[in-house]
Amino acid sequence: MKTNLSVNKEKLIDGVQIKEPVRHKDERGYFEELIRVTDHFFSEGFGQVSHALMYSGVIKAWHIHKTQIDWWYISRGDVKTALFDLRENSPTEGLLNEFFMGEHSGNIVLKIPAGVAHGLKVLGGEAEIFYVTSGVYNPQEEGRLPHDDPKIGYDWLKGPEIK
Repeated sequence: MKTNLSVNKEKLIDGVQIKEPVRHKDERGYFEELIRVTDHFFSEGFGQVSHALMYSGVIKAWHIHKTQIDWWYISRGDVKTALFDLRENSPTEGLLNEFFMGEHSGNIVLKIPAGVAHGLKVLGGEAEIFYVTSGVYNPQEEGRLPHDDPKIGYDWLKGPEIK
């Protein structure tokens, strides 16, 4: 399975899953199915679907949930997504994963487990995200960490690697 993983290409954070939707294209456009209730990938179930528009250069980081699972899909534009495993006693505690998602990057649905810090940066233009959550919005479930949290040590402002 192609993952568009750019950090630690050999290991995903425990519980992170990727689904690559099949895109059926013809002269009219395309159709793709993102998630089915019968997908093992979606076994935790449905709580809410949300849609957000983000402007060029926007960074949303870091978010973390106590028990909620997120499934992210970028429908328009491109983003760099970073995940960091903060779960104590997780086999991947301290591991960082980075994904490029969107129109010109990885056409994927990304499953983000509870306890994994997550954020994104819009890369050029506007971007739209559809995200499904395993529960309905609950402020007690929502956690935030500073974008420059020293425990994570991720630089959201750095540019692409010069090669």
